[in-house]
Amino acid sequence: MSVTIETTGPNELLQLVTFRLGDEEYAVNVAQVQEIVRLTTITAVPRSASHVEGVVNLRGRIVPVIDLACRFGLARRERSKTSRIVITEVGGRTVGMLVDAVSEVLRLASSAIDPTPEMLQEGIHADFITGIGKLDGRMLIMLDLPRVLSVQDEAELAAASAHAEGAAP
Repeated sequence: MSVTIETTGPNELLQLVTFRLGDEEYAVNVAQVQEIVRLTTITAVPRSASHVEGVVNLRGRIVPVIDLACRFGLARRERSKTSRIVITEVGGRTVGMLVDAVSEVLRLASSAIDPTPEMLQEGIHADFITGIGKLDGRMLIMLDLPRVLSVQDEAELAAASAHAEGAAP
């Protein structure tokens, strides 16, 4: 899937997928999203990091799933009928992100994205945020998915996938 970027004068329009974690709304580039699936059974993998929820079987592919709220240090929320797994492509690896709800796919002018406020830049997870998008009174926290997963996380996800594939009948 390729990103749709249109140029209208000095403004580029970015196509984004927006989703909710708790009371906040986040956005990622649509080019990084393969699909959005309803919550299904997630199989826990022993000795995984606390934010690695487990793995799912997605049409024969074993896909590791992270609890994005847990990854960000947010309180875990009760799963509901609106919970979704956002299947992404990050650094050549397919990873599912458990989110509270997917809002929409939208277009946002690059001029409507402000840099990350200086106060937030000092936070431990500030490198996950590329900016704050503004749209019709909404604020969207723009995520840099390649940075959401550290090198250590990638190793843990690879191990979880390998363990699950080895255990498959």
